[in-house]
Amino acid sequence: MTETAARTLDLLEKLRGSMTAGTVVGEPISQDGLTVVLVVRILGGGGGGGGAGTADGGREGDGTGAGFGVSSRPVGAFVIKDGTVRWRPAIDVNRVILGGQLVAIVALLTLRAVLKTHRRRRR
Repeated sequence: MTETAARTLDLLEKLRGSMTAGTVVGEPISQDGLTVVLVVRILGGGGGGGGAGTADGGREGDGTGAGFGVSSRPVGAFVIKDGTVRWRPAIDVNRVILGGQLVAIVALLTLRAVLKTHRRRRR
């Protein structure tokens, strides 16, 4: 294995190790008898490649490559006060707006189809 491939695999292993429960549940924040524990959803994926053989022109070929992506989204928070734990979900306003737009589009298309059918029957 070439030095570049070894470094790539080492980097991917470190990145994979960074996606643990500690990165999903944040450090507790405490103030005035209230403790908040943030929770996020983390998605990640990676891949790698390699190569060997002869390149064009008779020279010896070699190659390697890797990629890794991570995405996180807040899910909510546990709020602890006086020994009582409550779950407070995070509301993604953009997702709510998109959902409302999709419902409106489906409703308008359905209404259009109903009105067309009604007009044809009247004739």
